Amino acid sequence: MTRWLTPVELRAWRGFVLNARDVLQDIEADLEPFGIDGGDYQLLAMLSESPERRMKLCDLATRLRLSRGGLTRRMQGVLKKGLVKRVRNEDDGRSAYAEMTTKGWSLLKRAAPAHVESVRSRMIDCLTKEELARLASAFEKLGPHR
Repeated sequence: MTRWLTPVELRAWRGFVLNARDVLQDIEADLEPFGIDGGDYQLLAMLSESPERRMKLCDLATRLRLSRGGLTRRMQGVLKKGLVKRVRNEDDGRSAYAEMTTKGWSLLKRAAPAHVESVRSRMIDCLTKEELARLASAFEKLGPHR
């Protein structure tokens, strides 16, 4: 038997579906002046948080929730722009790293304040601290570790 959504469940689902895309598109549009999209920004941010601003390609794919092919496609743009370089793993010739270049680090430092302001104005500042805590808890339950 189908368990139809209750009015509250339907409000939650529709609110997510209708608003998440718009919020993400608006935040991504705010990255356009820097010549990157949201996926590029996320990739650069992940590398910036890693030791030596580098990460094994397989680990980066996992963190970005991409297949190997998806990561290859995602990397094409940042490689071409010189924001990231591919570095062979000298200890294990079967693997490679994505490493942020000086150009990539410089771009990320310029884009990050605008990105954070966009995230704040379009989401964070619209919610109370309690709502943010509940939202964080809810989305953590939906993650890959559920």
